Amino acid sequence: MTHDDYILDDATLRDFVATVRERIERAGSPEEACEAIRPAFGELLADAEWLPGEYRREAPESGMGGGIGQWLLYRSGERSLSLFTLVVPPGTATPVHDHLAWGLVGLYQGEQDEEIYARRDGGLELVEQRALGPGDFYVLIPPRADIHRVRTTSEEASVSIHLLAN
Repeated sequence: MTHDDYILDDATLRDFVATVRERIERAGSPEEACEAIRPAFGELLADAEWLPGEYRREAPESGMGGGIGQWLLYRSGERSLSLFTLVVPPGTATPVHDHLAWGLVGLYQGEQDEEIYARRDGGLELVEQRALGPGDFYVLIPPRADIHRVRTTSEEASVSIHLLAN
């Protein structure tokens, strides 16, 4: 694949991706890139108009179980950057997982509880719990705080936006 793939071809998304790519190029590290991207990511999460309903829907046929849907919005031609939604139905939780990529994850719709785990003594230990609402987001820099599980606590499905790079 040599060209960028915009599954959702929208001016807001194209502008956001251009900003992200420019800030990543200028950054000296993933931490610096995430810090530089934070304002644009916050604006994207606050914009209620850009994300169509088809990318906010559950997926009963999903291999993740529980109707959890994952919808790709964008991926770069060299596969170093992607943007997707994760839709978790009410009362449903993801399996414990990690991302093995750095980036930002934020809640666009609904509410979630998040459990963060650390590898300790050959297993996983719960080290933090937090509640997330629309507009809340966090930085992922593996391996620190990269292993987690989220559960939707709202009456509506939660929709999170994942911007991941490698």
